[in-house]
Amino acid sequence: SHGRARRRDQLLRGPDMLHIVNKSAAERSSLDSCLRMATQGSAVLLIEDAVYAATTGNAAAAKIQAASAGLKIYALGPDLAARGMAGRVLDGVNVVDYGGFVDLVAEHSNCQSWL
Repeated sequence: SHGRARRRDQLLRGPDMLHIVNKSAAERSSLDSCLRMATQGSAVLLIEDAVYAATTGNAAAAKIQAASAGLKIYALGPDLAARGMAGRVLDGVNVVDYGGFVDLVAEHSNCQSWL
């Protein structure tokens, strides 16, 4: 089983990985786990309640800003708007619509959802 864990870690750490996080950093450790495993050049897409992490005044904002130095950070615009956060997006976070979400999935050979 140790070999399976190593292969899984290698897949999660590939540069062509899209990491998708949907839980608030205040509720779950999904974002922390994702940021710890993601490697330079990987993409992270925040959806649903995870979009709060991409906004000013949020406890996870510093983590997102630090991560944006080596990762491509995206947030789903409709989810930001639904939560009243569209005007509070951090610098360095790219806002995408549903079409952009589809493009990100198509552009990356691997996707990992962090639940």
